Amino acid sequence: MAKLERVINGDFGQILNMIERGILNGSMSASLEDSSDICDGDARCSVRVFERYSYAGGNRVSMNVTLFQNANGPIYLSAITSGGSQAMLFKVNTLGEEAFLDKLRELL
Repeated sequence: MAKLERVINGDFGQILNMIERGILNGSMSASLEDSSDICDGDARCSVRVFERYSYAGGNRVSMNVTLFQNANGPIYLSAITSGGSQAMLFKVNTLGEEAFLDKLRELL
C-alpha cells in the first residue's frame, strides 16, 4: 500500500474533474470503478476508486482518492493505492502502487 496526503486550495469541482480526467487519460488501462459524493451543509466529500493494469507488477492496482472540504476552507486529499503485491504472505513488488500515485502527484 502507498499513500499520498495533501492540503490544496482551489475549486473543489475543478480539482475533482482534473483528477478524474488526468488519471483516466494517463493510462490506457485506467478505469473509474466507482464513485461517491456526499454533501452535508457546507461540507463536501467525494470518493473515487480507480483501477489500472501495472506493467511493472504484472497485475491490477487500485487507487482510492478522497477529497474533503468544509465550507470554503482548504481541500484535503487522501489517496491510497492497493493491490500491487504479488506475494501471498507479505508485500513484494509494490512498484505499481507507487507508479499509480506518481501519476496523481504529477496532476497536483
